[in-house]
Amino acid sequence: MPARYCQDSPDAIASCVLEDMVLLYHRPSGQTHMAIAPVPEILATLDDGAALTAGELLGQLAQLYDLGEPEEALPLVEAHLAELAALGLVRIA
Repeated sequence: MPARYCQDSPDAIASCVLEDMVLLYHRPSGQTHMAIAPVPEILATLDDGAALTAGELLGQLAQLYDLGEPEEALPLVEAHLAELAALGLVRIA
């Protein structure tokens, strides 16, 4: 069964856009992270509280963005989710 990812709470992360980069302040840890696409887009998709698999997340992102072939994009989305989970910005539900 694939892992499902979600954010802890809608107010756990504050963001500030600086040109092509986004600063993400994670309130629970007190850490600030610098991110570029597609990380802000992934977090925005998970922002509604839904717990999504990497495939479901990719499907939602593909409706808004040209991500190329799904078989090539899915491993990248999975890698981003793993990194975000390691940083505490998302969690496995």
